[in-house]
Amino acid sequence: MKATELSISGAHLIESPVFDDGRGIFREWFKSGDLEIDGIDFSVRQANLSHSVRGTVRGLHYSLAPEGQAKIVTCVMGELDDVIVDIRLGSPSFGRVVYVTLDARSGVSLHLPAGVAHGFCVREDFAAMAYLLTSPYDSTTELGISPFDSTLAVPWRLSSEPVLSLRDIEAPSLVERRERQELPIFQG
Repeated sequence: MKATELSISGAHLIESPVFDDGRGIFREWFKSGDLEIDGIDFSVRQANLSHSVRGTVRGLHYSLAPEGQAKIVTCVMGELDDVIVDIRLGSPSFGRVVYVTLDARSGVSLHLPAGVAHGFCVREDFAAMAYLLTSPYDSTTELGISPFDSTLAVPWRLSSEPVLSLRDIEAPSLVERRERQELPIFQG
């Protein structure tokens, strides 16, 4: 397993070997010891799985949990486009958007530091995403920014009208979240 830092401070692309034979594939997508070698300390407190249909856009979500909420995400079925946005006030990469295609057969995962916003869109008939989180879900600290915020201009690659939750449709802009003092602070 190898971690490479992305252009967002503290975010990493994680590559692990994929073993393919006549039965399908096998991969170890999370090994804390390997990540610790690359300086990533990650303690799993919750695991999530989402299944989504073509055109689904989920995000841009983030947590203001007092203990922070880092994530490791990977696509376990199909292919999707993953988006990380640095919304941490004071971060050297504030406002930066990183776009990575995740494919279940590729062996690629992402480590997202606490405080960044995360989302993805599904370009195939079906895709599934697995998440590991360092803090449990708490509806009082979970927030979102509009996935179509014109300031961020996320380059969603959609071939049809997006499928969105009401929460994502009604999510405010980055500017509105900043005015409400609802953005995380960079912990350098």
